[in-house]
Amino acid sequence: MTEPLKLGVAGLGTVGGGLLRLLAEHGPTLAARIGRPIEIVAVSALNRRKKRDADISGFRFVDDPVALAQDPSIDVFVELIGGESGVARNSVEAALRAGKHVVTANKALLAHHGAALAALAEKHGVALSFEAAVAGGIPVVKAMRESLQGNAITRVYGILNGTCNYILTLMLKEGRTFADVLKEAQAQGYAEADPTFDIGGFDTAHKLALLTTLAFGTRTSFESVYVEGIENITPADIEAADDLGYRIKLLGVALRTDGGIEQRVHPTMVPKHTAIADVDGVSNCVAIDGDFVGAIMLIGPGAGAGPTASSVASDLIDIARGQILPPFVTRAKDLKPYKRAQMRTHEGGYYIRLSVYDRPGAFAAIASRMAEQGISIESIVQRRRRAELPGFRRQDAGSPAAVVMVTHQTTEAAIGKALAAIERDRQVDAKPQMIRIERL
Repeated sequence: MTEPLKLGVAGLGTVGGGLLRLLAEHGPTLAARIGRPIEIVAVSALNRRKKRDADISGFRFVDDPVALAQDPSIDVFVELIGGESGVARNSVEAALRAGKHVVTANKALLAHHGAALAALAEKHGVALSFEAAVAGGIPVVKAMRESLQGNAITRVYGILNGTCNYILTLMLKEGRTFADVLKEAQAQGYAEADPTFDIGGFDTAHKLALLTTLAFGTRTSFESVYVEGIENITPADIEAADDLGYRIKLLGVALRTDGGIEQRVHPTMVPKHTAIADVDGVSNCVAIDGDFVGAIMLIGPGAGAGPTASSVASDLIDIARGQILPPFVTRAKDLKPYKRAQMRTHEGGYYIRLSVYDRPGAFAAIASRMAEQGISIESIVQRRRRAELPGFRRQDAGSPAAVVMVTHQTTEAAIGKALAAIERDRQVDAKPQMIRIERL
Protein backbone atom coordinates (compact mmCIF):
# COMPACT_ATOMS: atom_id res chain seq x y z
CA MET A 1 0.00 0.00 0.00
CA THR A 2 1.34 3.45 -0.93
CA GLU A 3 1.84 6.47 1.30
CA PRO A 4 -1.27 7.86 3.04
CA LEU A 5 -3.04 10.95 1.79
CA LYS A 6 -2.45 13.40 4.63
CA LEU A 7 -5.11 15.96 5.52
CA GLY A 8 -5.20 19.23 7.40
CA VAL A 9 -8.81 20.03 8.37
CA ALA A 10 -9.78 23.63 9.17
CA GLY A 11 -13.22 24.03 10.72
CA LEU A 12 -14.58 21.49 13.19
CA GLY A 13 -18.25 22.35 13.23
CA THR A 14 -21.07 20.17 11.94
CA VAL A 15 -19.36 19.11 8.71
CA GLY A 16 -15.86 18.88 10.16
CA GLY A 17 -17.10 16.68 12.98
CA GLY A 18 -18.95 14.52 10.48
CA LEU A 19 -15.82 14.06 8.41
CA LEU A 20 -13.77 13.01 11.44
CA ARG A 21 -16.39 10.42 12.37
CA LEU A 22 -16.66 9.12 8.79
CA LEU A 23 -12.91 8.59 8.48
CA ALA A 24 -12.76 6.98 11.92
CA GLU A 25 -15.52 4.51 11.04
CA HIS A 26 -14.67 3.77 7.41
CA GLY A 27 -10.94 4.44 7.26
CA PRO A 28 -9.81 0.81 6.80
CA THR A 29 -12.52 0.13 4.20
CA LEU A 30 -11.59 3.25 2.23
CA ALA A 31 -7.90 2.36 2.35
CA ALA A 32 -8.68 -1.06 0.87
CA ARG A 33 -10.85 0.44 -1.87
CA ILE A 34 -8.45 3.25 -2.79
CA GLY A 35 -5.15 1.46 -2.26
CA ARG A 36 -3.87 4.02 0.24
CA PRO A 37 -5.05 5.34 3.62
CA ILE A 38 -6.58 8.79 4.16
CA GLU A 39 -5.13 10.23 7.33
CA ILE A 40 -5.83 13.43 9.26
CA VAL A 41 -2.56 14.80 10.63
CA ALA A 42 -3.62 18.26 11.89
CA VAL A 43 -6.73 20.30 12.59
CA SER A 44 -7.63 23.94 13.20
CA ALA A 45 -10.62 25.66 14.78
CA LEU A 46 -11.51 28.81 16.68
CA ASN A 47 -11.72 27.03 20.02
CA ARG A 48 -9.47 24.08 20.78
CA ARG A 49 -11.36 23.20 23.97
CA LYS A 50 -14.92 23.37 22.68
CA LYS A 51 -16.94 20.23 23.40
CA ARG A 52 -17.39 18.27 20.18
CA ASP A 53 -18.99 15.01 19.07
CA ALA A 54 -15.71 13.98 17.45
CA ASP A 55 -12.50 13.39 19.40
CA ILE A 56 -9.63 15.62 18.20
CA SER A 57 -7.15 14.74 20.93
CA GLY A 58 -5.14 12.52 18.60
CA PHE A 59 -4.47 15.27 16.06
CA ARG A 60 -1.98 18.10 16.11
CA PHE A 61 -3.83 21.39 16.67
CA VAL A 62 -2.83 24.46 14.65
CA ASP A 63 -4.26 27.79 15.79
CA ASP A 64 -3.86 29.59 12.46
CA PRO A 65 -5.68 28.03 9.45
CA VAL A 66 -3.33 29.82 7.04
CA ALA A 67 -0.36 28.17 8.75
CA LEU A 68 -2.11 24.81 8.49
CA ALA A 69 -2.78 25.43 4.79
CA GLN A 70 0.96 25.84 4.19
CA ASP A 71 2.05 23.02 6.48
CA PRO A 72 4.61 20.81 4.65
CA SER A 73 3.25 17.68 6.36
CA ILE A 74 -0.16 17.80 4.61
CA ASP A 75 -1.21 16.91 1.05
CA VAL A 76 -4.77 18.24 1.19
CA PHE A 77 -6.21 21.28 2.94
CA VAL A 78 -9.88 20.71 3.85
CA GLU A 79 -11.59 24.09 4.32
CA LEU A 80 -14.81 23.86 6.33
CA ILE A 81 -14.67 27.34 7.88
CA GLY A 82 -17.18 29.12 5.64
CA GLY A 83 -17.53 32.70 4.47
CA GLU A 84 -16.73 34.40 1.18
CA SER A 85 -13.60 36.20 2.40
CA GLY A 86 -11.34 36.58 5.45
CA VAL A 87 -9.58 33.57 6.87
CA ALA A 88 -11.38 31.09 4.61
CA ARG A 89 -10.23 32.80 1.42
CA ASN A 90 -6.75 33.51 2.77
CA SER A 91 -6.19 29.92 3.82
CA VAL A 92 -7.47 28.44 0.56
CA GLU A 93 -5.26 30.75 -1.50
CA ALA A 94 -2.28 29.92 0.73
CA ALA A 95 -2.87 26.18 0.30
CA LEU A 96 -3.12 26.42 -3.49
CA ARG A 97 0.03 28.55 -3.74
CA ALA A 98 1.83 26.00 -1.55
CA GLY A 99 0.87 23.22 -3.97
CA LYS A 100 -1.74 21.64 -1.68
CA HIS A 101 -4.97 20.15 -2.96
CA VAL A 102 -8.05 21.87 -1.55
CA VAL A 103 -11.43 20.36 -0.70
CA THR A 104 -14.08 22.80 0.45
CA ALA A 105 -17.78 23.01 1.26
CA ASN A 106 -17.71 26.82 0.94
CA LYS A 107 -20.26 27.83 -1.71
CA ALA A 108 -20.02 31.56 -0.86
CA LEU A 109 -16.25 31.60 -1.40
CA LEU A 110 -16.53 29.87 -4.76
CA ALA A 111 -19.55 31.86 -5.95
CA HIS A 112 -17.60 35.08 -5.47
CA HIS A 113 -14.05 33.96 -6.30
CA GLY A 114 -14.45 30.65 -8.13
CA ALA A 115 -12.74 31.53 -11.42
CA ALA A 116 -9.70 33.12 -9.73
CA LEU A 117 -9.29 30.19 -7.34
CA ALA A 118 -9.68 27.70 -10.19
CA ALA A 119 -6.95 29.49 -12.14
CA LEU A 120 -4.68 29.34 -9.08
CA ALA A 121 -5.32 25.62 -8.63
CA GLU A 122 -4.59 24.91 -12.29
CA LYS A 123 -1.41 27.00 -12.21
CA HIS A 124 -0.04 24.86 -9.37
CA GLY A 125 -1.38 21.56 -10.71
CA VAL A 126 -3.61 20.77 -7.74
CA ALA A 127 -7.27 19.99 -7.16
CA LEU A 128 -9.93 22.45 -6.02
CA SER A 129 -12.88 20.20 -5.24
CA PHE A 130 -16.28 21.24 -3.88
CA GLU A 131 -18.86 18.46 -4.06
CA ALA A 132 -20.07 19.40 -0.57
CA ALA A 133 -20.71 23.04 -1.56
CA VAL A 134 -23.89 22.24 -3.49
CA ALA A 135 -26.88 20.20 -2.27
CA GLY A 136 -25.21 18.44 0.66
CA GLY A 137 -25.03 14.71 0.06
CA ILE A 138 -26.33 14.79 -3.53
CA PRO A 139 -23.44 14.03 -5.94
CA VAL A 140 -24.46 16.66 -8.48
CA VAL A 141 -21.04 18.24 -8.97
CA LYS A 142 -19.51 14.87 -9.85
CA ALA A 143 -22.41 14.10 -12.18
CA MET A 144 -21.93 17.38 -14.04
CA ARG A 145 -18.11 17.25 -14.07
CA GLU A 146 -17.96 13.65 -15.28
CA SER A 147 -21.10 11.70 -16.15
CA LEU A 148 -22.89 14.38 -18.19
CA GLN A 149 -19.95 15.72 -20.19
CA GLY A 150 -21.35 14.18 -23.39
CA ASN A 151 -24.30 16.57 -23.24
CA ALA A 152 -25.05 20.17 -24.01
CA ILE A 153 -26.96 21.26 -20.93
CA THR A 154 -29.82 23.69 -21.53
CA ARG A 155 -31.19 24.09 -18.02
CA VAL A 156 -30.35 23.25 -14.43
CA TYR A 157 -32.72 23.96 -11.58
CA GLY A 158 -33.76 22.71 -8.20
CA ILE A 159 -34.53 23.05 -4.53
CA LEU A 160 -31.15 23.99 -3.07
CA ASN A 161 -31.98 25.14 0.46
CA GLY A 162 -33.44 22.77 3.05
CA THR A 163 -34.47 25.53 5.47
CA CYS A 164 -36.82 27.14 2.95
CA ASN A 165 -38.19 23.80 1.84
CA TYR A 166 -38.88 22.82 5.45
CA ILE A 167 -40.75 26.08 6.10
CA LEU A 168 -42.87 25.84 2.95
CA THR A 169 -43.66 22.18 3.67
CA LEU A 170 -44.97 22.94 7.17
CA MET A 171 -46.94 25.96 5.93
CA LEU A 172 -48.70 23.63 3.49
CA LYS A 173 -49.27 20.67 5.79
CA GLU A 174 -50.20 22.59 8.94
CA GLY A 175 -51.65 25.84 7.57
CA ARG A 176 -49.33 27.97 9.69
CA THR A 177 -47.82 31.38 8.99
CA PHE A 178 -44.30 31.93 7.76
CA ALA A 179 -43.24 33.64 11.01
CA ASP A 180 -44.61 30.81 13.15
CA VAL A 181 -42.89 28.07 11.17
CA LEU A 182 -39.63 30.02 11.03
CA LYS A 183 -39.54 30.10 14.85
CA GLU A 184 -39.93 26.31 14.91
CA ALA A 185 -37.22 25.88 12.27
CA GLN A 186 -34.87 27.93 14.43
CA ALA A 187 -35.75 25.88 17.52
CA GLN A 188 -35.11 22.64 15.57
CA GLY A 189 -31.75 23.89 14.31
CA TYR A 190 -32.86 24.05 10.66
CA ALA A 191 -32.57 27.86 10.58
CA GLU A 192 -29.98 30.20 12.05
CA ALA A 193 -30.74 32.88 14.65
CA ASP A 194 -30.35 35.33 11.73
CA PRO A 195 -32.03 33.36 8.93
CA THR A 196 -31.68 36.02 6.22
CA PHE A 197 -29.03 34.12 4.26
CA ASP A 198 -31.38 31.14 3.86
CA ILE A 199 -34.89 32.61 3.65
CA GLY A 200 -33.72 35.55 1.53
CA GLY A 201 -32.56 33.15 -1.20
CA PHE A 202 -28.85 34.02 -1.01
CA ASP A 203 -27.68 30.53 -0.04
CA THR A 204 -29.57 29.13 -3.04
CA ALA A 205 -28.06 31.84 -5.27
CA HIS A 206 -24.50 30.91 -4.26
CA LYS A 207 -25.13 27.28 -5.16
CA LEU A 208 -26.88 28.20 -8.40
CA ALA A 209 -23.90 30.32 -9.49
CA LEU A 210 -21.66 27.23 -9.20
CA LEU A 211 -24.11 25.00 -11.08
CA THR A 212 -24.33 27.63 -13.84
CA THR A 213 -20.56 27.62 -14.36
CA LEU A 214 -20.48 23.80 -14.40
CA ALA A 215 -23.41 23.62 -16.82
CA PHE A 216 -22.51 26.37 -19.29
CA GLY A 217 -18.77 26.94 -18.98
CA THR A 218 -19.13 30.60 -18.02
CA ARG A 219 -17.32 32.47 -15.27
CA THR A 220 -19.11 32.48 -11.95
CA SER A 221 -21.36 35.53 -11.68
CA PHE A 222 -23.21 35.60 -8.38
CA GLU A 223 -24.04 39.28 -8.82
CA SER A 224 -26.04 38.38 -11.95
CA VAL A 225 -28.45 36.11 -10.06
CA TYR A 226 -31.95 37.55 -9.58
CA VAL A 227 -32.76 36.78 -5.93
CA GLU A 228 -36.12 36.76 -4.20
CA GLY A 229 -36.80 34.96 -0.90
CA ILE A 230 -39.84 33.37 0.70
CA GLU A 231 -40.54 35.99 3.39
CA ASN A 232 -43.71 37.24 1.70
CA ILE A 233 -45.35 33.86 1.12
CA THR A 234 -48.61 33.66 3.08
CA PRO A 235 -50.97 30.83 4.00
CA ALA A 236 -53.39 32.35 1.46
CA ASP A 237 -50.81 31.78 -1.29
CA ILE A 238 -50.13 28.22 -0.13
CA GLU A 239 -53.87 27.47 -0.04
CA ALA A 240 -54.56 29.06 -3.43
CA ALA A 241 -51.68 27.16 -5.03
CA ASP A 242 -53.03 23.90 -3.62
CA ASP A 243 -56.50 24.62 -5.01
CA LEU A 244 -55.04 25.46 -8.42
CA GLY A 245 -53.02 22.24 -8.57
CA TYR A 246 -49.60 23.57 -7.55
CA ARG A 247 -47.03 23.51 -4.77
CA ILE A 248 -44.86 26.51 -3.87
CA LYS A 249 -41.11 25.86 -3.77
CA LEU A 250 -38.08 28.12 -3.64
CA LEU A 251 -36.26 27.25 -6.86
CA GLY A 252 -32.91 28.20 -8.29
CA VAL A 253 -33.06 28.16 -12.10
CA ALA A 254 -30.25 28.60 -14.61
CA LEU A 255 -31.28 28.62 -18.25
CA ARG A 256 -29.43 29.04 -21.53
CA THR A 257 -31.30 31.44 -23.82
CA ASP A 258 -30.57 33.08 -27.16
CA GLY A 259 -29.81 36.29 -25.25
CA GLY A 260 -27.41 34.73 -22.74
CA ILE A 261 -27.67 32.92 -19.40
CA GLU A 262 -30.59 33.57 -17.07
CA GLN A 263 -30.04 32.88 -13.36
CA ARG A 264 -32.92 33.37 -10.93
CA VAL A 265 -33.93 32.38 -7.42
CA HIS A 266 -37.52 32.91 -6.35
CA PRO A 267 -40.65 31.22 -4.99
CA THR A 268 -42.18 29.17 -7.76
CA MET A 269 -45.44 27.33 -8.30
CA VAL A 270 -44.77 23.84 -9.65
CA PRO A 271 -47.48 21.39 -10.77
CA LYS A 272 -48.49 18.85 -8.12
CA HIS A 273 -47.93 15.92 -10.48
CA THR A 274 -44.20 16.64 -10.89
CA ALA A 275 -41.51 14.88 -8.87
CA ILE A 276 -40.12 18.18 -7.57
CA ALA A 277 -43.49 19.01 -5.96
CA ASP A 278 -43.06 15.96 -3.69
CA VAL A 279 -39.61 16.96 -2.40
CA ASP A 280 -40.54 17.95 1.14
CA GLY A 281 -38.90 18.87 4.43
CA VAL A 282 -35.16 19.56 4.44
CA SER A 283 -34.51 17.54 1.29
CA ASN A 284 -32.90 19.06 -1.81
CA CYS A 285 -33.13 18.17 -5.47
CA VAL A 286 -31.31 19.15 -8.64
CA ALA A 287 -32.75 18.65 -12.13
CA ILE A 288 -30.61 18.82 -15.27
CA ASP A 289 -31.77 18.97 -18.89
CA GLY A 290 -29.25 17.62 -21.41
CA ASP A 291 -29.65 17.24 -25.16
CA PHE A 292 -28.78 13.52 -25.21
CA VAL A 293 -29.58 12.33 -21.68
CA GLY A 294 -32.88 14.21 -21.53
CA ALA A 295 -34.15 15.29 -18.12
CA ILE A 296 -32.69 13.79 -14.95
CA MET A 297 -33.30 14.61 -11.30
CA LEU A 298 -31.21 13.89 -8.21
CA ILE A 299 -32.95 13.99 -4.82
CA GLY A 300 -31.48 13.61 -1.35
CA PRO A 301 -30.43 15.24 1.91
CA GLY A 302 -29.21 18.77 1.29
CA ALA A 303 -27.36 19.39 4.54
CA GLY A 304 -26.28 17.81 7.81
CA ALA A 305 -23.11 16.29 9.17
CA GLY A 306 -23.39 12.88 7.55
CA PRO A 307 -24.51 13.78 4.01
CA THR A 308 -22.10 16.70 3.66
CA ALA A 309 -19.19 14.72 5.09
CA SER A 310 -20.00 12.02 2.54
CA SER A 311 -19.49 14.55 -0.25
CA VAL A 312 -16.21 15.77 1.25
CA ALA A 313 -15.02 12.15 1.42
CA SER A 314 -15.94 11.66 -2.25
CA ASP A 315 -13.58 14.47 -3.24
CA LEU A 316 -10.82 13.09 -1.02
CA ILE A 317 -11.16 9.66 -2.61
CA ASP A 318 -10.77 11.14 -6.10
CA ILE A 319 -7.62 12.98 -5.02
CA ALA A 320 -6.21 9.85 -3.37
CA ARG A 321 -6.72 8.03 -6.67
CA GLY A 322 -5.00 10.79 -8.62
CA GLN A 323 -8.16 11.98 -10.38
CA ILE A 324 -7.47 15.69 -10.71
CA LEU A 325 -9.82 17.65 -13.01
CA PRO A 326 -10.10 21.37 -13.66
CA PRO A 327 -12.43 22.65 -10.91
CA PHE A 328 -15.17 23.73 -13.34
CA VAL A 329 -14.40 21.13 -16.04
CA THR A 330 -13.50 23.86 -18.54
CA ARG A 331 -10.07 25.28 -17.76
CA ALA A 332 -10.25 28.63 -16.00
CA LYS A 333 -8.63 30.52 -18.89
CA ASP A 334 -11.27 29.10 -21.24
CA LEU A 335 -14.33 29.94 -19.15
CA LYS A 336 -16.49 32.27 -21.22
CA PRO A 337 -17.44 35.73 -19.99
CA TYR A 338 -20.89 35.62 -18.41
CA LYS A 339 -23.54 37.14 -20.69
CA ARG A 340 -26.63 37.95 -18.70
CA ALA A 341 -30.09 37.40 -20.17
CA GLN A 342 -32.52 39.90 -18.71
CA MET A 343 -35.49 38.53 -16.78
CA ARG A 344 -37.80 40.23 -19.25
CA THR A 345 -36.88 37.57 -21.80
CA HIS A 346 -38.25 34.84 -19.57
CA GLU A 347 -41.71 33.73 -20.56
CA GLY A 348 -44.11 31.76 -18.40
CA GLY A 349 -47.38 31.86 -16.52
CA TYR A 350 -47.87 33.85 -13.33
CA TYR A 351 -49.97 33.63 -10.18
CA ILE A 352 -51.13 37.04 -8.97
CA ARG A 353 -52.95 37.77 -5.72
CA LEU A 354 -54.57 41.17 -5.29
CA SER A 355 -56.39 42.71 -2.35
CA VAL A 356 -58.97 44.66 -4.37
CA TYR A 357 -61.32 47.34 -3.07
CA ASP A 358 -64.91 46.13 -3.50
CA ARG A 359 -66.23 49.10 -5.46
CA PRO A 360 -67.66 49.73 -8.95
CA GLY A 361 -65.09 49.72 -11.72
CA ALA A 362 -62.24 48.13 -9.75
CA PHE A 363 -62.18 44.83 -11.64
CA ALA A 364 -62.66 46.57 -14.98
CA ALA A 365 -59.68 48.85 -14.27
CA ILE A 366 -57.50 45.88 -13.37
CA ALA A 367 -58.53 43.96 -16.48
CA SER A 368 -57.77 47.03 -18.57
CA ARG A 369 -54.23 47.30 -17.17
CA MET A 370 -53.60 43.64 -17.95
CA ALA A 371 -54.94 44.04 -21.49
CA GLU A 372 -52.68 47.05 -22.09
CA GLN A 373 -49.67 44.76 -21.63
CA GLY A 374 -51.13 41.98 -23.78
CA ILE A 375 -51.61 39.70 -20.75
CA SER A 376 -54.21 36.98 -21.16
CA ILE A 377 -55.88 35.65 -18.00
CA GLU A 378 -56.28 31.88 -17.73
CA SER A 379 -58.43 32.03 -14.60
CA ILE A 380 -59.64 34.54 -12.03
CA VAL A 381 -61.18 33.71 -8.66
CA GLN A 382 -62.40 35.87 -5.79
CA ARG A 383 -61.24 33.94 -2.76
CA ARG A 384 -62.79 34.04 0.68
CA ARG A 385 -60.61 33.42 3.67
CA ARG A 386 -61.74 30.71 6.07
CA ALA A 387 -62.95 33.41 8.45
CA GLU A 388 -65.40 34.52 5.73
CA LEU A 389 -66.98 31.12 5.18
CA PRO A 390 -70.51 30.28 6.47
CA GLY A 391 -70.64 30.52 10.24
CA PHE A 392 -68.19 33.44 10.38
CA ARG A 393 -68.73 37.19 10.03
CA ARG A 394 -68.39 38.25 6.40
CA GLN A 395 -66.24 41.19 5.42
CA ASP A 396 -67.88 44.60 5.29
CA ALA A 397 -69.14 45.98 1.99
CA GLY A 398 -66.44 48.02 0.29
CA SER A 399 -63.58 46.39 2.15
CA PRO A 400 -60.84 44.69 0.12
CA ALA A 401 -61.49 41.26 -1.37
CA ALA A 402 -58.79 38.70 -2.18
CA VAL A 403 -58.62 38.07 -5.92
CA VAL A 404 -56.39 35.43 -7.47
CA MET A 405 -55.48 35.41 -11.15
CA VAL A 406 -53.45 32.94 -13.18
CA THR A 407 -52.10 34.25 -16.48
CA HIS A 408 -51.24 32.50 -19.68
CA GLN A 409 -47.62 32.75 -20.80
CA THR A 410 -46.36 36.31 -20.79
CA THR A 411 -43.16 38.19 -20.09
CA GLU A 412 -41.69 39.35 -16.81
CA ALA A 413 -41.60 42.90 -18.14
CA ALA A 414 -45.31 42.87 -19.04
CA ILE A 415 -46.32 41.61 -15.61
CA GLY A 416 -44.17 44.19 -13.88
CA LYS A 417 -45.67 47.09 -15.86
CA ALA A 418 -49.24 45.89 -15.33
CA LEU A 419 -48.87 45.47 -11.57
CA ALA A 420 -47.15 48.86 -11.23
CA ALA A 421 -50.09 50.50 -13.06
CA ILE A 422 -52.62 48.69 -10.85
CA GLU A 423 -50.86 50.00 -7.76
CA ARG A 424 -50.84 53.54 -9.17
CA ASP A 425 -54.58 53.31 -9.82
CA ARG A 426 -55.14 52.68 -6.08
CA GLN A 427 -57.54 49.80 -6.73
CA VAL A 428 -55.67 47.60 -4.27
CA ASP A 429 -54.84 48.17 -0.61
CA ALA A 430 -51.55 46.21 -0.56
CA LYS A 431 -48.66 45.42 -2.85
CA PRO A 432 -49.71 42.69 -5.33
CA GLN A 433 -48.27 39.25 -4.73
CA MET A 434 -46.74 37.64 -7.84
CA ILE A 435 -45.34 34.10 -8.03
CA ARG A 436 -43.90 32.60 -11.21
CA ILE A 437 -45.26 29.32 -12.53
CA GLU A 438 -42.84 26.77 -13.97
CA ARG A 439 -44.32 24.23 -16.37
CA LEU A 440 -41.83 21.48 -15.59
